Amino acid sequence: MVESQQHPRVGRLEVVATPIGNLGDLAPRARQALMEADLIAAEDTRRTGALLAAIGVSGKGVSGTLVSLHEYNEERRVETLVRELAAGKVIALVSDAGTPLLSDPGYALVRAAAAAGLEVRAIPGASALTAALSIAGLPTDRFVFEGFLPARAGERRTALARLAAEPRTLVFFEAPHRIVTTLADLSQLFGAQRRAVVARELTKLHEAVYRGTLAQLCVVALTEANLARGEITLVVEGATDAAHEGGDRALLARALKLLLAELPPARAAALAAQISGVKRSEAYALAQRLRALGAVEDGP
Repeated sequence: MVESQQHPRVGRLEVVATPIGNLGDLAPRARQALMEADLIAAEDTRRTGALLAAIGVSGKGVSGTLVSLHEYNEERRVETLVRELAAGKVIALVSDAGTPLLSDPGYALVRAAAAAGLEVRAIPGASALTAALSIAGLPTDRFVFEGFLPARAGERRTALARLAAEPRTLVFFEAPHRIVTTLADLSQLFGAQRRAVVARELTKLHEAVYRGTLAQLCVVALTEANLARGEITLVVEGATDAAHEGGDRALLARALKLLLAELPPARAAALAAQISGVKRSEAYALAQRLRALGAVEDGP
């Protein structure tokens, strides 16, 4: 008599990219992963439920199959989900749109699953990051993704000041109600002639791409109401050595006027010197003169 040996089922976490707009962009492999998963961990169960219904994946909207996993509950949900994986469950991780973990929840779960020695598998697909880069017409051989900038004006300017001399192409996500002020801050801190692209509602019905210098895009943002609608990905040209050769004193003055409203003179001068290419001592001297004259912009 031959005895059969039962092997325990091995669990797996599948990180599944979903469409950023056009449902036709859902890959067949992603659809199969969603259909076959024991659990779907979703940033918003309502939105994911609507996606599943739209693609004809039946039975996934019932309680117990879809579980929420968002920035406010991820830490406390991770232990339970890892236990489910260890017990042999296959869990599909999805965000509201695009690839999970790119400015979306999921990092804590992926980290914990990997640390537990469980398989983590990528089911790649749509991403606003790569979509915007592919059509921007700016260098893509080296780039840096900064996600969402701080919402508060002072913190946003400080973050941008640190990035002004970054030579790689920069990619940001931005909320529509902040795009006008963000473009203005970029123009002041990076220089008005820096090239940039605003990609709005990518893959959706009202997709639009605006290209130009930061100064030109500031004008468009103020005159074209549609630019500030929908999901926005912002791509900005990196700094060039030529832009800072010998130092840009006009840029130094503009940067200091912004930064002195948020930072003490020494810190503002250090950042402004890095942005403009001017010596730190010169930047600090100008910062002191501007403070003495009261020639700084009001804070947020």
